[in-house]
Amino acid sequence: MRMCKSLSKLILVCSLVIGLAAPAMAFLNNKFEKEVEKEAGAVKLVREVQQGGYDVVTTGELKQWIDTGKNMIIVDTMPFEDSYKKQHLPGAVQFLFPIPEMKTWDARKTAGKSQNDYTKLLGRDKNRTLVIYCGFVKCTRSHNGAAWAKKLGYKNVYRYPGGIFAWKGAEYPVANIE
Repeated sequence: MRMCKSLSKLILVCSLVIGLAAPAMAFLNNKFEKEVEKEAGAVKLVREVQQGGYDVVTTGELKQWIDTGKNMIIVDTMPFEDSYKKQHLPGAVQFLFPIPEMKTWDARKTAGKSQNDYTKLLGRDKNRTLVIYCGFVKCTRSHNGAAWAKKLGYKNVYRYPGGIFAWKGAEYPVANIE
C-alpha cells in the first residue's frame, strides 16, 4: 500500500514535470524559430538599405522630428483608397509604389504617375529631408519610394521601416481624410 502511494506520487510528479516541460520546450523552440524569422527580416532590410543608398529613421526619431518642426516631406507609399485615406502619419503626402522591387519606372505600378510627378511631389530642394514609409517592416513599398528618391538625386532620404503599424503601436496620432 505504502509502495502504491509512493508510486502514485512519483507518477503524479512525473506527469506534472512532463506536463509543464512540454509547453516550456514548445515555447523555447518557438522562441528560437521566431529569432530565425527576425534575423531574415533584419538582413533583408539591411540589404535593401544598402542597395537603395538611403538611411533609416526610427519611430521615436521621426516623432521628434515632427514635434520639432524639422523641414521634411513625409511620403506614404500605400494605396490611397485602401490605406492613406483611412490613416496616415500627420502631414504625410501620398504616392503609390508597388511591393515588388521596381528597378525601372513603371507608371502602371504607380497609379499612372511618372518620375516627373514624383519629383514634383518631392520638390526642387534635393537636400531637403525625405521620409518614405509604408505599412510595416516587411513591406517594400517604402524601399521603392526611397530608392527612387535617391535615383532622382535627393540626398537626405530616410526610410521609416516600422511604418504606420509601428506609429500606431507607439500610440502616436494618425490623420485621415474621411
